[in-house]
Amino acid sequence: MNRAVKTRTAYFCQSCGYESAKWLGKCPSCESWNSFAEEVIVKGNGKQAGAKTGVNRVNQPVKISEIEFSPQYRISTADAELDRVLGGGIVPGSLVLLGGEPGIGKSTLLLQVAMQLPLKILYVSGEESQQQIRLRANRLQPDLNQNEDTSAKPDEAPPQSGMGASGLYILTETSTQHILKQAEQLEPQLVIIDSVQTLYSAHIESTPGSVSQVRECTAELLRFAKESHIPVFMIGHITKDGLIAGPKILEHMVDTVLQFEGDRHHTYRILRAIKNRFGAAAELGVYEMQGNGMRGVNNPSEVLLSQREEALSGVAVSVTLEGIRPMLIETQALVSPSVYGTPQRSATGFDSRRMNMLLAVLEKRCGFRLGMKDVFLNITGGIRIDDPAIDLGLVCSIISSHEDIPLPPHCCFAGEVGLSGEIRAVNRVEQRIAEAEKLGFETLYISRYNRKELNLSRYKIEVIAVGKIEEVIGSLFG
Repeated sequence: MNRAVKTRTAYFCQSCGYESAKWLGKCPSCESWNSFAEEVIVKGNGKQAGAKTGVNRVNQPVKISEIEFSPQYRISTADAELDRVLGGGIVPGSLVLLGGEPGIGKSTLLLQVAMQLPLKILYVSGEESQQQIRLRANRLQPDLNQNEDTSAKPDEAPPQSGMGASGLYILTETSTQHILKQAEQLEPQLVIIDSVQTLYSAHIESTPGSVSQVRECTAELLRFAKESHIPVFMIGHITKDGLIAGPKILEHMVDTVLQFEGDRHHTYRILRAIKNRFGAAAELGVYEMQGNGMRGVNNPSEVLLSQREEALSGVAVSVTLEGIRPMLIETQALVSPSVYGTPQRSATGFDSRRMNMLLAVLEKRCGFRLGMKDVFLNITGGIRIDDPAIDLGLVCSIISSHEDIPLPPHCCFAGEVGLSGEIRAVNRVEQRIAEAEKLGFETLYISRYNRKELNLSRYKIEVIAVGKIEEVIGSLFG
Protein backbone atom coordinates (compact mmCIF):
# COMPACT_ATOMS: atom_id res chain seq x y z
CA MET A 1 0.00 0.00 0.00
CA ASN A 2 1.44 3.33 -1.08
CA ARG A 3 1.93 6.06 1.41
CA ALA A 4 -0.31 9.12 1.12
CA VAL A 5 1.10 12.13 -0.64
CA LYS A 6 2.15 14.85 1.78
CA THR A 7 0.94 18.36 1.09
CA ARG A 8 2.13 21.47 2.87
CA THR A 9 2.17 25.21 2.35
CA ALA A 10 5.30 27.32 2.68
CA TYR A 11 6.33 30.89 2.00
CA PHE A 12 9.41 31.62 -0.11
CA CYS A 13 11.33 34.86 -0.51
CA GLN A 14 11.33 35.68 -4.22
CA SER A 15 14.71 37.41 -3.90
CA CYS A 16 16.88 34.87 -2.07
CA GLY A 17 14.74 31.72 -1.73
CA TYR A 18 14.46 31.82 2.09
CA GLU A 19 11.71 29.45 3.27
CA SER A 20 9.32 30.27 6.11
CA ALA A 21 6.32 28.51 7.60
CA LYS A 22 4.41 31.81 7.80
CA TRP A 23 4.31 35.06 5.89
CA LEU A 24 6.88 37.66 6.90
CA GLY A 25 6.99 41.31 5.95
CA LYS A 26 10.79 41.46 5.91
CA CYS A 27 13.06 38.63 4.84
CA PRO A 28 15.53 37.79 7.65
CA SER A 29 18.09 36.58 5.09
CA CYS A 30 18.30 39.31 2.43
CA GLU A 31 16.27 41.98 4.33
CA SER A 32 13.98 42.69 1.37
CA TRP A 33 10.41 43.82 2.09
CA ASN A 34 7.16 42.20 0.86
CA SER A 35 9.03 39.49 -1.06
CA PHE A 36 7.33 36.37 0.37
CA ALA A 37 4.94 34.37 -1.78
CA GLU A 38 2.89 31.35 -0.81
CA GLU A 39 3.55 28.06 -2.57
CA VAL A 40 1.92 24.65 -2.19
CA ILE A 41 4.46 21.84 -2.00
CA VAL A 42 3.45 18.24 -2.70
CA LYS A 43 5.99 15.53 -1.96
CA GLY A 44 5.47 11.82 -2.57
CA ASN A 45 7.12 8.86 -0.89
CA GLY A 46 10.83 8.26 -1.00
CA LYS A 47 10.63 6.14 -4.15
CA GLN A 48 8.82 8.83 -6.13
CA ALA A 49 11.01 11.68 -4.90
CA GLY A 50 14.10 9.71 -5.78
CA ALA A 51 13.04 9.03 -9.36
CA LYS A 52 15.78 7.92 -11.62
CA THR A 53 17.69 10.82 -13.12
CA GLY A 54 20.86 9.02 -14.04
CA VAL A 55 23.02 6.12 -12.95
CA ASN A 56 22.13 5.12 -9.37
CA ARG A 57 25.19 4.41 -7.28
CA VAL A 58 26.35 4.60 -3.67
CA ASN A 59 29.52 6.62 -3.09
CA GLN A 60 32.08 5.59 -0.49
CA PRO A 61 34.65 7.83 1.25
CA VAL A 62 38.09 7.63 -0.37
CA LYS A 63 41.43 9.01 0.78
CA ILE A 64 42.49 12.00 -1.27
CA SER A 65 45.85 10.34 -1.97
CA GLU A 66 44.07 7.32 -3.48
CA ILE A 67 41.95 9.33 -5.92
CA GLU A 68 43.10 8.78 -9.49
CA PHE A 69 44.01 12.09 -11.08
CA SER A 70 44.14 12.74 -14.80
CA PRO A 71 44.56 15.98 -16.73
CA GLN A 72 41.27 17.80 -17.09
CA TYR A 73 39.66 17.06 -20.45
CA ARG A 74 37.70 19.88 -22.05
CA ILE A 75 35.41 20.02 -25.06
CA SER A 76 36.26 22.84 -27.45
CA THR A 77 33.20 24.77 -28.63
CA ALA A 78 34.81 26.02 -31.88
CA ASP A 79 34.09 29.52 -30.50
CA ALA A 80 37.28 31.20 -29.29
CA GLU A 81 35.40 33.78 -27.20
CA LEU A 82 33.23 31.22 -25.41
CA ASP A 83 36.21 28.91 -24.82
CA ARG A 84 38.12 31.80 -23.25
CA VAL A 85 35.29 32.71 -20.89
CA LEU A 86 34.77 29.06 -19.89
CA GLY A 87 38.48 28.69 -19.12
CA GLY A 88 39.51 26.64 -22.15
CA GLY A 89 36.35 24.75 -23.12
CA ILE A 90 33.44 22.79 -21.65
CA VAL A 91 34.22 20.53 -18.70
CA PRO A 92 32.31 17.19 -18.90
CA GLY A 93 29.66 16.94 -16.20
CA SER A 94 29.55 20.69 -15.57
CA LEU A 95 26.40 22.77 -15.17
CA VAL A 96 26.62 26.20 -16.81
CA LEU A 97 24.06 29.00 -16.33
CA LEU A 98 23.83 31.72 -19.00
CA GLY A 99 21.86 34.84 -18.02
CA GLY A 100 21.00 38.03 -19.84
CA GLU A 101 18.27 40.47 -20.79
CA PRO A 102 15.48 39.46 -23.19
CA GLY A 103 16.54 39.78 -26.82
CA ILE A 104 20.24 40.08 -26.02
CA GLY A 105 21.10 36.88 -27.97
CA LYS A 106 21.38 34.05 -25.39
CA SER A 107 19.39 31.51 -27.40
CA THR A 108 21.06 32.58 -30.64
CA LEU A 109 24.54 32.09 -29.19
CA LEU A 110 23.90 28.61 -27.80
CA LEU A 111 22.01 27.45 -30.91
CA GLN A 112 24.86 28.71 -33.07
CA VAL A 113 27.41 26.84 -30.92
CA ALA A 114 25.26 23.68 -31.02
CA MET A 115 25.12 23.80 -34.82
CA GLN A 116 28.90 24.17 -35.10
CA LEU A 117 29.94 21.44 -32.66
CA PRO A 118 30.64 17.97 -34.14
CA LEU A 119 28.81 16.35 -31.23
CA LYS A 120 25.47 14.76 -30.47
CA ILE A 121 23.51 17.56 -28.78
CA LEU A 122 20.04 17.72 -27.25
CA TYR A 123 18.51 21.22 -27.39
CA VAL A 124 15.48 21.48 -25.08
CA SER A 125 13.19 24.47 -25.56
CA GLY A 126 10.30 25.37 -23.31
CA GLU A 127 9.64 28.73 -24.98
CA GLU A 128 9.68 28.07 -28.73
CA SER A 129 8.22 25.44 -31.03
CA GLN A 130 10.28 23.22 -33.29
CA GLN A 131 9.31 25.29 -36.35
CA GLN A 132 10.46 28.51 -34.66
CA ILE A 133 13.81 26.98 -33.77
CA ARG A 134 14.22 25.67 -37.34
CA LEU A 135 13.45 29.17 -38.65
CA ARG A 136 16.22 30.61 -36.50
CA ALA A 137 18.58 27.81 -37.55
CA ASN A 138 17.95 28.62 -41.22
CA ARG A 139 18.91 32.23 -40.52
CA LEU A 140 22.13 31.17 -38.79
CA GLN A 141 23.00 28.57 -41.43
CA PRO A 142 21.16 29.11 -44.72
CA ASP A 143 22.63 25.94 -46.29
CA LEU A 144 21.30 23.73 -43.48
CA ASN A 145 19.39 21.41 -45.83
CA GLN A 146 22.43 20.77 -47.99
CA ASN A 147 24.67 20.00 -44.97
CA GLU A 148 22.30 17.53 -43.33
CA ASP A 149 23.42 13.93 -43.20
CA THR A 150 20.35 11.70 -43.35
CA SER A 151 22.27 8.44 -43.58
CA ALA A 152 22.45 8.00 -39.79
CA LYS A 153 19.55 6.27 -38.07
CA PRO A 154 17.66 8.21 -35.38
CA ASP A 155 18.78 5.86 -32.61
CA GLU A 156 22.43 5.85 -33.67
CA ALA A 157 25.03 8.49 -32.97
CA PRO A 158 26.17 10.24 -36.17
CA PRO A 159 29.88 10.21 -37.00
CA GLN A 160 32.04 12.50 -34.88
CA SER A 161 33.86 14.29 -37.68
CA GLY A 162 32.00 16.97 -39.56
CA MET A 163 28.69 16.25 -37.83
CA GLY A 164 27.63 19.89 -37.44
CA ALA A 165 23.89 20.51 -37.35
CA SER A 166 23.14 16.88 -38.30
CA GLY A 167 23.90 15.87 -34.71
CA LEU A 168 21.53 18.45 -33.19
CA TYR A 169 18.24 17.15 -31.78
CA ILE A 170 15.39 19.49 -30.78
CA LEU A 171 13.00 18.66 -27.93
CA THR A 172 10.10 20.94 -26.96
CA GLU A 173 9.32 19.90 -23.39
CA THR A 174 9.03 21.50 -19.95
CA SER A 175 8.81 18.47 -17.63
CA THR A 176 12.19 17.59 -16.18
CA GLN A 177 11.19 13.94 -15.81
CA HIS A 178 10.41 13.66 -19.53
CA ILE A 179 13.53 15.61 -20.48
CA LEU A 180 15.84 13.38 -18.45
CA LYS A 181 14.14 10.25 -19.79
CA GLN A 182 14.71 11.39 -23.38
CA ALA A 183 18.31 12.30 -22.54
CA GLU A 184 18.95 8.81 -21.16
CA GLN A 185 17.57 7.23 -24.34
CA LEU A 186 19.37 9.59 -26.75
CA GLU A 187 22.68 9.66 -24.80
CA PRO A 188 23.80 13.10 -26.05
CA GLN A 189 27.21 14.60 -25.41
CA LEU A 190 25.76 18.02 -24.51
CA VAL A 191 22.36 19.21 -23.25
CA ILE A 192 21.07 22.79 -23.64
CA ILE A 193 18.02 23.98 -21.66
CA ASP A 194 16.14 27.08 -22.84
CA SER A 195 15.15 28.19 -20.25
CA VAL A 196 15.29 26.99 -16.65
CA GLN A 197 12.37 29.25 -15.63
CA THR A 198 10.01 27.32 -17.94
CA LEU A 199 10.76 23.89 -16.44
CA TYR A 200 8.66 22.16 -13.83
CA SER A 201 9.12 19.04 -11.73
CA ALA A 202 6.32 16.67 -10.77
CA HIS A 203 7.83 16.41 -7.29
CA ILE A 204 6.89 20.02 -6.48
CA GLU A 205 3.32 21.35 -6.77
CA SER A 206 3.88 24.97 -7.75
CA THR A 207 3.90 27.06 -10.89
CA PRO A 208 6.89 26.99 -13.27
CA GLY A 209 9.32 29.82 -12.54
CA SER A 210 8.62 29.86 -8.80
CA VAL A 211 11.46 29.64 -6.30
CA SER A 212 10.80 26.02 -5.33
CA GLN A 213 10.38 24.86 -8.95
CA VAL A 214 13.56 26.55 -10.17
CA ARG A 215 15.53 25.13 -7.26
CA GLU A 216 14.17 21.58 -7.69
CA CYS A 217 14.63 21.54 -11.49
CA THR A 218 18.19 22.80 -11.17
CA ALA A 219 18.95 20.13 -8.56
CA GLU A 220 17.66 17.38 -10.88
CA LEU A 221 19.73 18.69 -13.81
CA LEU A 222 22.76 18.94 -11.53
CA ARG A 223 22.40 15.28 -10.47
CA PHE A 224 22.00 14.23 -14.09
CA ALA A 225 25.13 16.14 -15.16
CA LYS A 226 27.32 14.79 -12.36
CA GLU A 227 26.17 11.17 -12.65
CA SER A 228 26.26 10.95 -16.45
CA HIS A 229 29.28 13.29 -17.01
CA ILE A 230 27.24 15.11 -19.67
CA PRO A 231 27.65 18.92 -19.59
CA VAL A 232 24.42 20.92 -19.32
CA PHE A 233 23.90 24.54 -20.39
CA MET A 234 20.93 26.41 -18.90
CA ILE A 235 19.58 29.75 -20.08
CA GLY A 236 18.20 31.93 -17.28
CA HIS A 237 16.16 35.12 -17.35
CA ILE A 238 17.15 38.15 -15.31
CA THR A 239 15.13 40.56 -13.19
CA LYS A 240 14.73 44.30 -13.68
CA ASP A 241 17.72 44.79 -11.35
CA GLY A 242 19.96 42.79 -13.71
CA LEU A 243 20.14 39.71 -11.44
CA ILE A 244 19.35 36.17 -12.55
CA ALA A 245 15.71 35.42 -11.77
CA GLY A 246 15.02 32.84 -9.10
CA PRO A 247 16.65 32.21 -5.72
CA LYS A 248 20.23 33.26 -5.12
CA ILE A 249 21.03 29.64 -4.28
CA LEU A 250 20.67 28.90 -8.02
CA GLU A 251 24.03 30.58 -8.69
CA HIS A 252 25.65 28.57 -5.87
CA MET A 253 24.38 25.25 -7.24
CA VAL A 254 25.79 25.58 -10.76
CA ASP A 255 29.48 25.33 -11.69
CA THR A 256 29.68 28.37 -13.97
CA VAL A 257 27.61 31.54 -14.24
CA LEU A 258 27.91 33.54 -17.48
CA GLN A 259 26.35 36.96 -17.97
CA PHE A 260 25.46 38.22 -21.46
CA GLU A 261 25.52 42.03 -21.46
CA GLY A 262 25.15 44.82 -23.95
CA ASP A 263 22.81 47.45 -25.25
CA ARG A 264 20.30 46.22 -27.81
CA HIS A 265 20.90 49.47 -29.70
CA HIS A 266 24.57 48.53 -30.13
CA THR A 267 25.89 45.69 -32.24
CA TYR A 268 28.43 44.48 -29.69
CA ARG A 269 27.73 42.05 -26.84
CA ILE A 270 29.85 41.25 -23.80
CA LEU A 271 30.00 37.74 -22.30
CA ARG A 272 31.33 37.77 -18.72
CA ALA A 273 32.18 34.93 -16.36
CA ILE A 274 30.74 35.86 -12.96
CA LYS A 275 31.56 32.49 -11.39
CA ASN A 276 33.69 29.66 -12.73
CA ARG A 277 34.85 26.63 -10.75
CA PHE A 278 37.07 25.48 -13.61
CA GLY A 279 38.72 28.74 -14.67
CA ALA A 280 39.17 32.44 -14.03
CA ALA A 281 36.06 34.32 -12.92
CA ALA A 282 37.04 37.61 -14.56
CA GLU A 283 37.20 36.63 -18.22
CA LEU A 284 35.41 38.52 -20.96
CA GLY A 285 34.34 37.69 -24.51
CA VAL A 286 33.22 40.18 -27.14
CA TYR A 287 30.67 39.40 -29.87
CA GLU A 288 29.23 41.36 -32.75
CA MET A 289 25.56 40.79 -33.55
CA GLN A 290 25.12 40.24 -37.28
CA GLY A 291 22.25 39.12 -39.46
CA ASN A 292 23.54 35.54 -39.51
CA GLY A 293 24.32 35.24 -35.80
CA MET A 294 27.11 36.15 -33.40
CA ARG A 295 30.64 36.80 -34.61
CA GLY A 296 33.49 36.64 -32.12
CA VAL A 297 35.68 39.75 -32.00
CA ASN A 298 39.31 38.66 -31.67
CA ASN A 299 40.70 42.19 -31.14
CA PRO A 300 38.14 44.24 -29.20
CA SER A 301 40.53 47.21 -28.90
CA GLU A 302 40.03 48.06 -32.58
CA VAL A 303 36.23 48.17 -32.27
CA LEU A 304 36.22 50.07 -28.96
CA LEU A 305 38.34 52.88 -30.39
CA SER A 306 36.60 55.32 -32.70
CA GLN A 307 38.28 56.37 -35.91
CA ARG A 308 38.61 60.15 -35.54
CA GLU A 309 39.90 62.25 -38.40
CA GLU A 310 40.49 65.31 -36.20
CA ALA A 311 41.56 65.84 -32.60
CA LEU A 312 38.69 66.52 -30.20
CA SER A 313 38.80 67.69 -26.60
CA GLY A 314 37.50 65.47 -23.82
CA VAL A 315 38.64 62.19 -25.42
CA ALA A 316 41.33 59.92 -23.93
CA VAL A 317 42.39 56.31 -24.45
CA SER A 318 42.95 54.04 -21.45
CA VAL A 319 44.47 50.56 -21.23
CA THR A 320 42.35 48.17 -19.18
CA LEU A 321 42.39 44.46 -18.36
CA GLU A 322 39.45 42.07 -18.40
CA GLY A 323 40.66 38.74 -17.05
CA ILE A 324 43.85 37.98 -18.96
CA ARG A 325 42.88 40.13 -21.95
CA PRO A 326 44.27 43.68 -22.28
CA MET A 327 42.04 46.16 -24.11
CA LEU A 328 42.24 49.80 -25.13
CA ILE A 329 39.02 51.73 -24.60
CA GLU A 330 38.02 55.27 -25.35
CA THR A 331 36.88 57.41 -22.42
CA GLN A 332 34.89 60.55 -23.20
CA ALA A 333 34.13 63.50 -20.93
CA LEU A 334 32.03 66.62 -21.34
CA VAL A 335 32.37 69.53 -18.90
CA SER A 336 30.09 72.55 -19.32
CA PRO A 337 28.71 75.33 -17.10
CA SER A 338 25.57 74.39 -15.20
CA VAL A 339 22.48 76.35 -16.28
CA TYR A 340 20.00 74.67 -13.93
CA GLY A 341 21.58 75.72 -10.64
CA THR A 342 22.32 72.15 -9.50
CA PRO A 343 25.25 70.58 -11.38
CA GLN A 344 24.54 67.31 -13.14
CA ARG A 345 26.79 64.28 -12.74
CA SER A 346 26.29 61.36 -15.09
CA ALA A 347 28.48 58.34 -15.90
CA THR A 348 27.77 55.67 -18.52
CA GLY A 349 29.77 52.46 -18.17
CA PHE A 350 31.60 53.70 -15.06
CA ASP A 351 30.88 53.92 -11.33
CA SER A 352 29.34 57.34 -10.63
CA ARG A 353 30.66 57.33 -7.05
CA ARG A 354 34.22 56.90 -8.26
CA MET A 355 33.63 59.70 -10.78
CA ASN A 356 32.61 62.02 -7.91
CA MET A 357 35.81 61.04 -6.07
CA LEU A 358 37.96 61.91 -9.10
CA LEU A 359 36.20 65.27 -9.45
CA ALA A 360 36.84 66.02 -5.75
CA VAL A 361 40.54 65.17 -6.21
CA LEU A 362 40.81 67.52 -9.19
CA GLU A 363 39.16 70.34 -7.25
CA LYS A 364 41.09 69.85 -3.99
CA ARG A 365 44.55 68.90 -5.26
CA CYS A 366 44.75 70.57 -8.69
CA GLY A 367 42.61 73.70 -8.22
CA PHE A 368 40.04 73.02 -10.97
CA ARG A 369 36.71 74.64 -10.07
CA LEU A 370 34.22 71.97 -11.08
CA GLY A 371 31.65 72.55 -8.34
CA MET A 372 29.29 74.49 -10.65
CA LYS A 373 30.00 72.50 -13.80
CA ASP A 374 28.00 69.69 -15.41
CA VAL A 375 30.18 66.63 -15.93
CA PHE A 376 29.25 63.69 -18.17
CA LEU A 377 31.42 60.59 -18.63
CA ASN A 378 31.01 57.83 -21.20
CA ILE A 379 32.82 54.56 -21.92
CA THR A 380 32.43 53.88 -25.64
CA GLY A 381 31.22 50.55 -27.00
CA GLY A 382 28.38 50.08 -24.52
CA ILE A 383 30.50 48.15 -21.99
CA ARG A 384 31.06 48.70 -18.27
CA ILE A 385 34.57 48.93 -16.83
CA ASP A 386 35.51 48.51 -13.16
CA ASP A 387 39.29 48.55 -13.59
CA PRO A 388 40.79 51.44 -11.53
CA ALA A 389 43.60 51.72 -14.10
CA ILE A 390 41.35 53.91 -16.28
CA ASP A 391 41.30 56.64 -13.58
CA LEU A 392 44.20 58.52 -15.16
CA GLY A 393 42.59 58.49 -18.60
CA LEU A 394 39.28 59.74 -17.19
CA VAL A 395 41.01 62.55 -15.29
CA CYS A 396 42.86 63.64 -18.44
CA SER A 397 39.65 63.58 -20.51
CA ILE A 398 37.89 65.75 -17.88
CA ILE A 399 40.74 68.28 -17.87
CA SER A 400 40.85 68.24 -21.68
CA SER A 401 37.15 69.05 -21.91
CA HIS A 402 37.34 71.67 -19.14
CA GLU A 403 40.21 73.49 -20.89
CA ASP A 404 38.90 72.65 -24.39
CA ILE A 405 42.36 71.42 -25.39
CA PRO A 406 42.66 68.11 -27.29
CA LEU A 407 45.08 65.54 -25.96
CA PRO A 408 48.11 64.65 -28.11
CA PRO A 409 47.39 61.96 -30.72
CA HIS A 410 48.61 58.38 -30.22
CA CYS A 411 48.71 58.87 -26.43
CA CYS A 412 47.17 56.51 -23.84
CA PHE A 413 47.05 56.09 -20.06
CA ALA A 414 47.18 53.36 -17.39
CA GLY A 415 47.17 54.46 -13.75
CA GLU A 416 45.02 54.57 -10.63
CA VAL A 417 44.40 57.95 -8.96
CA GLY A 418 44.51 58.18 -5.16
CA LEU A 419 42.81 60.67 -2.87
CA SER A 420 45.99 62.66 -2.40
CA GLY A 421 46.41 63.05 -6.17
CA GLU A 422 49.14 60.41 -6.51
CA ILE A 423 49.27 58.01 -9.45
CA ARG A 424 49.24 54.50 -8.05
CA ALA A 425 50.69 51.40 -9.69
CA VAL A 426 48.52 48.95 -11.64
CA ASN A 427 48.94 45.22 -12.09
CA ARG A 428 50.32 43.44 -15.18
CA VAL A 429 51.62 46.62 -16.72
CA GLU A 430 53.77 44.68 -19.22
CA GLN A 431 50.68 43.34 -21.00
CA ARG A 432 49.19 46.82 -21.11
CA ILE A 433 52.34 48.27 -22.68
CA ALA A 434 52.50 45.47 -25.26
CA GLU A 435 48.85 46.00 -26.25
CA ALA A 436 49.32 49.76 -26.65
CA GLU A 437 52.45 49.22 -28.74
CA LYS A 438 50.70 46.64 -30.92
CA LEU A 439 47.93 49.09 -31.81
CA GLY A 440 50.39 51.80 -32.85
CA PHE A 441 50.33 54.17 -29.87
CA GLU A 442 53.48 56.21 -29.35
CA THR A 443 53.20 57.37 -25.71
CA LEU A 444 51.91 55.69 -22.56
CA TYR A 445 51.61 57.35 -19.15
CA ILE A 446 51.99 55.02 -16.17
CA SER A 447 52.79 55.28 -12.46
CA ARG A 448 56.41 55.75 -11.48
CA TYR A 449 55.96 52.89 -9.02
CA ASN A 450 55.51 50.56 -12.01
CA ARG A 451 58.72 51.91 -13.57
CA LYS A 452 61.01 50.01 -11.17
CA GLU A 453 59.96 46.57 -12.43
CA LEU A 454 60.11 47.32 -16.16
CA ASN A 455 62.77 46.89 -18.80
CA LEU A 456 61.77 49.66 -21.21
CA SER A 457 64.47 48.75 -23.73
CA ARG A 458 62.17 45.93 -24.90
CA TYR A 459 59.48 48.35 -26.12
CA LYS A 460 59.44 50.87 -28.93
CA ILE A 461 56.64 52.88 -27.33
CA GLU A 462 57.65 55.82 -25.12
CA VAL A 463 56.67 55.11 -21.52
CA ILE A 464 56.38 58.19 -19.26
CA ALA A 465 56.34 57.50 -15.52
CA VAL A 466 54.53 60.07 -13.34
CA GLY A 467 53.83 60.26 -9.62
CA LYS A 468 51.26 63.09 -9.31
CA ILE A 469 48.40 64.44 -11.39
CA GLU A 470 50.22 67.79 -11.54
CA GLU A 471 53.04 66.14 -13.49
CA VAL A 472 50.59 64.79 -16.06
CA ILE A 473 48.89 68.19 -16.41
CA GLY A 474 52.23 69.94 -16.87
CA SER A 475 53.35 67.41 -19.48
CA LEU A 476 50.14 67.46 -21.53
CA PHE A 477 48.72 70.97 -21.14
CA GLY A 478 51.81 73.01 -20.21
